[in-house]
Amino acid sequence: MAGRIEDYALIGDMQTAALVCRDGTVDWLCLPRFDSHAIFAGLLGTEEHGFWRLGPAHAADAEPPTAARRTYRGDSLILESEWDTPRGTVRITDFMPPRDGAPQLIRIVEGVSGRVPMRSALRMRFSYGRVVPWVHKHDGRTVAVAGPDSVWFDTDCETYGKSLTTYSDFTVAPGDRIAFTISWEPSHKNPPPLPEPEQSLEATEDFWREWVEHCTYHGPYREAVVRSLITLKALTYAPTGGIVAAPTTSLPEDIGGVRNWDYRYTWLRDAAITLSSLLRTGYREEARAWREWLLRAVAGDPENLQIMYGIAGERELGEAELDWLPGYENSAPVRVGNGAAHQLQLDVYGEVTEALHLAHMTGLARNDYASLLQLKLIRYLEDHWDEPDEGIWEVRGPRRHFVHSKVMAWVAVDRTIKLIESGDADGPLDRWRELRDDIHRDVCEKGYDKERNTFTQSYGSKELDASLLLIPQMGFLPPDDKRVIGTIEAIQRELSTPDGFILRYPTEGDSEGVDGLPGDEGAFLACSFWMADDLAMIGRVDEARKLFEKLLALRNDLGLLAEEWDPRLKRQVGNFPQAFSHVPLIDTALRLTASGAYGG
Repeated sequence: MAGRIEDYALIGDMQTAALVCRDGTVDWLCLPRFDSHAIFAGLLGTEEHGFWRLGPAHAADAEPPTAARRTYRGDSLILESEWDTPRGTVRITDFMPPRDGAPQLIRIVEGVSGRVPMRSALRMRFSYGRVVPWVHKHDGRTVAVAGPDSVWFDTDCETYGKSLTTYSDFTVAPGDRIAFTISWEPSHKNPPPLPEPEQSLEATEDFWREWVEHCTYHGPYREAVVRSLITLKALTYAPTGGIVAAPTTSLPEDIGGVRNWDYRYTWLRDAAITLSSLLRTGYREEARAWREWLLRAVAGDPENLQIMYGIAGERELGEAELDWLPGYENSAPVRVGNGAAHQLQLDVYGEVTEALHLAHMTGLARNDYASLLQLKLIRYLEDHWDEPDEGIWEVRGPRRHFVHSKVMAWVAVDRTIKLIESGDADGPLDRWRELRDDIHRDVCEKGYDKERNTFTQSYGSKELDASLLLIPQMGFLPPDDKRVIGTIEAIQRELSTPDGFILRYPTEGDSEGVDGLPGDEGAFLACSFWMADDLAMIGRVDEARKLFEKLLALRNDLGLLAEEWDPRLKRQVGNFPQAFSHVPLIDTALRLTASGAYGG
């Protein structure tokens, strides 16, 4: 059985990523890209679906021992895990070097004390655990081949095959360093170069040290902010600048339920808010790369803007179910692709425009096509802002007039007006000022419940929605507006868990709710960070700080967050690690630092 979601560590090379459990098992790895087929899919099934365990030897009928300690080496994505055994202590260093050529996963075993018997068990299964590859020797190297893929396994240890698994048994003493590497290459090409583990380790450490040096945040939450920034960098597909929402698919929002989605794509919303956090912490090159990715993905067709694309800008992300995988803790179905790609989500226009506006305001070199794109987006919104849509949460129920969508349409128009007023674009200012006023008036008249003094999820509804917390953050209304304060307090009353964390919206258990799905879900971590932001904005800074620090305590021992927190099971749920959780962590840290709201 796979570990708890928070038991996993992330390693990656800015093109794909692996999850490593506390017991030294790699249970998830897609090669060569984030969205490629997994060669280790044990996370969503069983050991029969692929894994790579490396750790102290143990009895066949016993559970693998878990590491006594693990940490990232400094501010890097190099994982170090240590086991204390009756025979001594051993350390394993796991990493994926940033690459120009073949992707590699390198594992270095180091003896610390005593003499520790070790075992590597490597079971490669291609196509998400469905295909058993042909494993054989080639010039002294072990290679697994199936269809278009080949994975090369290199080590100085003796290896042997048993039960369709490649094993290595060895013992380490103090000072011993033994490396294991897998490398991917298209099966029709020549073998990848022999790995150089020690040189790669040094280069990887240098890469991360130099990257982190660009961070401009030096406040009291620096450790959490830097770890989140490293995580966001790891979720960036370096060749194109696209940013995945998470490196996994189908980790459930509701353990045992059907709320299982593929997040290995670039959501415009997630990528735009990620860009915002990167810009405000000194990472202009990533912002420039994402803007170029956006312009290529939209490619002259903004009228048909999708809410998400593939990491290279692909438009077709057809959804399918992998019925041979039982799912994480039997949470089925396992899905690949995402059918929400062609939904209408009007808020995306606001998030993209806000990101372009921030890039412009922070001095990113002007791009004329970016300004042209912004104008085209507003011309589309002129004709469509008053239509119902699926909204920020990608509901699979009927379309509604979601208040957050209308607010973000207002943001798109407002930021474009500011672009024109700055003299960097031309457009019909009077007409668009009138449009901005019309949208604002419409939201305040139709999306606000005067009796309860709160905005609502959609026009005419009584339900609340945590996305309403963004109203003051986007400047739609000032924080001291009584309607803003009323909305914040209503969400605290009606969407808060006993621990004080925030749900996205009400769900209906076994019945279908507003999102068209049965089942419940955990507290949405981004929404909980938004609440902390809002509390700080309305002057309740001590309350904001306490909530923020409770949220920081939910991170795993390596500082990583999934999408949600299950208040009943007291564990992380949803795809992992999740950009949409780490971005608002950074934003809230910046706001609290600016307000001086930190301390013991």
